[in-house]
Amino acid sequence: MSRTVFCQKLKKDAEGLEKPPFPGEEGVRIFENICQQVWQEWLGYQTILVNEYRLSSIDPKARLFLAEEREKFLFGEGIDLPEQFNARE
Repeated sequence: MSRTVFCQKLKKDAEGLEKPPFPGEEGVRIFENICQQVWQEWLGYQTILVNEYRLSSIDPKARLFLAEEREKFLFGEGIDLPEQFNARE
């Protein structure tokens, strides 16, 4: 059974996530305010960032960078893709 949330990114009601994407306050915040579509878009952008910047999930600096980018993407002004992606049409 799907649930509906008012997605803060899309500014409209949309299908919500089935469960928080990770434990803790931030996971609950995303669960309550971000729709499935936007979360999937974030996962795609996150993959680009990890690959292009060669980030390691065990590096605390990389995790902090991804958390900051996630916040900007989901709740802020958006993110800047690596330069080579901005040049593509």
